[in-house]
Amino acid sequence: MPLFPSLGRRDRVPELMDDPALDPAAHRHALAGLARLNRLSDSAGVLWPEIRLLSQTGSPLRVLDVATGSGDVPRALAAKAARAGLTNVTFAGCDISPTAVAAAADAAPGIHFFTHDAVRDPLPGGYDVVTCSLFLHHLSDDDAASLLAAMRAAAGRLVLVNDLARSRFNHFAVWAACRLVTRSPVVRFDGPASVRSAYTPAEALALAER
Repeated sequence: MPLFPSLGRRDRVPELMDDPALDPAAHRHALAGLARLNRLSDSAGVLWPEIRLLSQTGSPLRVLDVATGSGDVPRALAAKAARAGLTNVTFAGCDISPTAVAAAADAAPGIHFFTHDAVRDPLPGGYDVVTCSLFLHHLSDDDAASLLAAMRAAAGRLVLVNDLARSRFNHFAVWAACRLVTRSPVVRFDGPASVRSAYTPAEALALAER
């Protein structure tokens, strides 16, 4: 994969993590690497201010993280809620991969994780906030729009999406970060591929409006 590809248009590159035949051990190794990348980029910190603002009413607040992977984002959000003394916020996560859900449940038995295809099946209701981190770029435009619509239908109060932005700087930054924080060949391939597959902010806004 070229270090400086043309990024004028979105180029969906099939990612190794999306292969159902991926060896479970390699999958878990990759999930651990992605969790370190999420900590480095503060994925949970991007989502937390809006969740904290909603929680200040004191009413129960249920948060669902879609395509949660190893569950590192809801784990980090739950830790932030605990440090802030917010006992009215609960978290859950879903993912299409049983391997990912098992890894998430092992790491955080106090959070409800379940297997679910969020692109093909409606999301369960009863949640106030539905979040999604670093997943939208995996999808075709039609599937991305469908996912956003499903999140809107499931969220009683708020939808939060955090994803990569396609740019030359981000491509190089992700390429470098993947080599600094993990030895997983899956992550080292998928990271830069994700930037090539990502939307620009304007493209993501158009999807949301659609």
